[in-house]
Amino acid sequence: MKALPPGSTRNTQMLLRGMTRVRSDMQEASSLSPPHERALALAHGLTPAQAADGMMAWAALEAWARLGADGGKAWAWITPCHWSMGREHATLTDPAALALDENASRTLMAAMQPYFATDGITLHYAAPDRWLAEGEMFRALPTASLDRVLGRNVDPWLPDARSARTVRRLQNEMQMLLYTHPVNDERAARRQLPVNSFWLSGTGALPAPAAPAPQAQARVTRALAQAVFNDDWAAYAQAWAALDAGDVARLLTRQNAGETVQLTVCGERGFETWASSRQSLLAKTADLLVSSGVFGLKTIWNGREQL
Repeated sequence: MKALPPGSTRNTQMLLRGMTRVRSDMQEASSLSPPHERALALAHGLTPAQAADGMMAWAALEAWARLGADGGKAWAWITPCHWSMGREHATLTDPAALALDENASRTLMAAMQPYFATDGITLHYAAPDRWLAEGEMFRALPTASLDRVLGRNVDPWLPDARSARTVRRLQNEMQMLLYTHPVNDERAARRQLPVNSFWLSGTGALPAPAAPAPQAQARVTRALAQAVFNDDWAAYAQAWAALDAGDVARLLTRQNAGETVQLTVCGERGFETWASSRQSLLAKTADLLVSSGVFGLKTIWNGREQL
């Protein structure tokens, strides 16, 4: 941060001068749900009971929005990914680096579905790098956010062996299935990393037939996060400058006009929320959530959330 070019955070500093701290949240770095997800849970109106560590039901929320699914069902995210196998452990490579297209993703999902079906799990396509999994086993199974494990040894972040034997067996079966799959043969011919496993996250169920009404609409960007995961500090500096000149500048303009805005800054263990210290009687609220440090950037402001 000290090495950023002069002026990279000028608007951010000006924004903070007109704010006071209204919330502080600090947990262990080993928590399954990172700080920016805890802040997003608040933005979605989830209660503490609905936002337990590793059980924030992000997949159920997307299934309700995308598929019109019953809020009482249990869901999970399945992320097709590449585990880099070392001598002592496996490291999870950023799934974005696979650049899966829809056709390849759907082909892999179709090949994996029969194995999941034997355990009562139904897969639904959501995006090339994310599928929705419906199954009762996800109702009380805490799982680590993908952001916790990217670029790290997967072992400490896998579900507990006693409560997740099915998950670990499926991961082993998928590694054998995918080893000789035609999609990976084509990827190898193009010198691309193979898809050799999956990551499970976002588990849980919504407690009511309908999803909770969000307290703030959200738009999530990943520029800072991707730079950190890639160890690209030039891109990190550029992302700060772009954030300061874009979203932060717009919030500063709204704050100067008398509106109430919020800024949540997140690290690996916690987050703090800052809010405008003055408000006009007719002010509307805009929110900005920024996650810096290990997890890079998350922003929330008026707009629609993209999970």
